[in-house]
Amino acid sequence: MNLYNRPYLLLILTNLFWAGNTIAGKLASGVIPPFTLTFMRWLIVAIIAYIIARPHLEEHRETIKRHWPILFLMGLLGFSLFNTSLYTALTYTTALNVAIVQSAFPAVIIFLMFSVYRERITAVQGLGVLIASIGVVFTAAQGSLDRLIALEFNRGDIIMVLGVFLFSIYSILLRKKPKLPWQVFLLMLAIGALLGSIPLLVIDLAAGRYPAADWRTVALMTYVVLFPSFVSQVFWVRGVELIGAGRASLFINLIPVFGALLAVVILGEVFQTYHAVGLVCVVGGIFLAEWAGRRRAQQSTQSG
Repeated sequence: MNLYNRPYLLLILTNLFWAGNTIAGKLASGVIPPFTLTFMRWLIVAIIAYIIARPHLEEHRETIKRHWPILFLMGLLGFSLFNTSLYTALTYTTALNVAIVQSAFPAVIIFLMFSVYRERITAVQGLGVLIASIGVVFTAAQGSLDRLIALEFNRGDIIMVLGVFLFSIYSILLRKKPKLPWQVFLLMLAIGALLGSIPLLVIDLAAGRYPAADWRTVALMTYVVLFPSFVSQVFWVRGVELIGAGRASLFINLIPVFGALLAVVILGEVFQTYHAVGLVCVVGGIFLAEWAGRRRAQQSTQSG
């Protein structure tokens, strides 16, 4: 099986690892300051990426020179500022609120794709987005309408809304991604994220709030560097490349569902009925929207 040519599996794994990043961010609260976590994350990724990208750098030097502004911007928005927003938000608000805010990803990406590229969606695709979003909200609200109504948005929720827009902009910018090997592309974005996180690191250093490092520090850093930072970014870029940002964005609805499942495995929580209902809605909505997207693409090809 050639994993790199299977967009659905790539996108499912991507969002599974990103869901784990949300849990890691919550666990890191009080253990690693959010700006420091972002800086250290991309510092380590940049070092690893340089080692594996080094053989390709000379060959693609001119492409890097021509496109470094867009590469820096993508790294700043999608790698640095989004994760800083996520980790900071989780210090002020609950994972439940963050999950609900993250459910806005597909709608924001599709809106931006229409606004920037005039990429329209069909009614069936819109219905799929709606069903998937209902599943996300139902899961995040733990099947309780009263719980959903009672939610209050605080500073953390506002920060997460900003993060959603930042990552959505990064996602649509992938259409302008220069042709580079994934190793070089990851390196360039990691460098952009690293440089962009330096001013924020200064804030943590000035505050001086650094708990003593222990096994949790090592475990959290290992996870966020290896899976959400390295593997997921490669998978996401490839998935968007294969099926487009609008269709790929639907899979982001899996993040809160996977988050709930990971909570069962990691935290020992009981799997509830609302988890099952939410999972069916999200997967069903993604399937419906993806089916409509593929059908539309086929019709466009035939008519062309």
